[in-house]
Amino acid sequence: MKLELSRVAQGGWRLGVLKELGKTRRHTLEVPGCLLYTRCGTVPHLTQDTLNTLRNLPPVTQVTLSTIAEHQEVLEEFKDGFRKFAGLHDTVLYCSLHDPATACRTGHITNKTVSVWGSGGRIELTVAKFMALQKAVQPDWYQSMADGETWQTDTSRKRVRKSVDRTLAHLDEILLIHHKTQELQGLDVFGVVEGGDILEERVRSARETAKRPVAGFCLDSLQTGSMDQVLRTQLITAVTKELPEDKPRLLQGVGRPDEVLACVEAGVDLFESFFPFQVTERGCALSFNFDISSDPERAVLEMGEESGTAGDSQENGAVNPDDQTQMTSFEIDLKDERYREDFRPLVEGCGCYCCRSHQRAYLHHLLVTNELLAGVLLMIHNTAHYHAFFSALREALAHDKLDLLKRRVLNRGGDGQEEISPLEGGDKGE
Repeated sequence: MKLELSRVAQGGWRLGVLKELGKTRRHTLEVPGCLLYTRCGTVPHLTQDTLNTLRNLPPVTQVTLSTIAEHQEVLEEFKDGFRKFAGLHDTVLYCSLHDPATACRTGHITNKTVSVWGSGGRIELTVAKFMALQKAVQPDWYQSMADGETWQTDTSRKRVRKSVDRTLAHLDEILLIHHKTQELQGLDVFGVVEGGDILEERVRSARETAKRPVAGFCLDSLQTGSMDQVLRTQLITAVTKELPEDKPRLLQGVGRPDEVLACVEAGVDLFESFFPFQVTERGCALSFNFDISSDPERAVLEMGEESGTAGDSQENGAVNPDDQTQMTSFEIDLKDERYREDFRPLVEGCGCYCCRSHQRAYLHHLLVTNELLAGVLLMIHNTAHYHAFFSALREALAHDKLDLLKRRVLNRGGDGQEEISPLEGGDKGE
């Protein structure tokens, strides 16, 4: 893969295109951007035909070893890789270690192994088993093994240092096997940057990982709930200074819009798009404003009106750090009785099938009666809305409107969305 940057802020955000993706080297992915989140190769609640009704989806599909490791024997017997096995066809396949929408269990890391959890329980992975899985899955790029059990704030410095050492040792073994294995030629490996909340270890991990022949970097143990956004931004800023500019940086476990904006400003290129799924599971709909097409006079007026609250992400998107299942202020809870007779679309101006064809009252009815269609319609909307947000983010960077976008997103969240204006930046092309 090859990263071409068109605009770069000093020590901050990057705008560009990730080119030559996949074995055919013909796919591209705009950055900042996100991957398509799946579970065992399927976007939750959606069939492949339903998913194909959505436009402007990323060309990179994420699968996780936590959901497919237990199928290793089947994939080895199939021989043609997971993409063909799951009917994914024309997509770039990225294989990560853990499911970002599921909390990782701790206490099962050794010097030689890491563990993932499938439907049948814990699966312990040595480097040899990990690489055998990559041969069976045949992804286009994959994340190296890592000891990521340092996201808790009370982790000792000694434990964090051991995490960095183990992760680097795993990477060295994996690269050695990778370059000797014919079936893995042409695949890209992402090194993992660990270090918990200790700045010195983060920097050391980044420097050492950057010395290895990796195609990009995964920033791990910085997920939502692990630390406050100020500390996360400081660590990411320090890490990205140690990484080469021509290789992409993928942040794991962060999906909230306010956190995405802060991390993009710190130099992150790619994100995992699990947040729409979490919102859907709560019976909620994403409903935040990212319209940056307003006329200049209106923008100046709103700048004055919002100057007292702009950037207050703790108030406008905060969650309980110990409970990532809590509703955020970027969504509306359609199970609430207030929506029983609300005949508006989820978001005015949104072009997704759900907003074009159904009202909030209908979604409320489906949710309170436990109809499976509720998850389908919510996932359609939440996926379209979230990816349209990333399109607006890239447009804002290209036209020097990032401050305007931040005011829109950070000050127009959740139930405060009842009177939002149409989303000119939404997905209207379906």
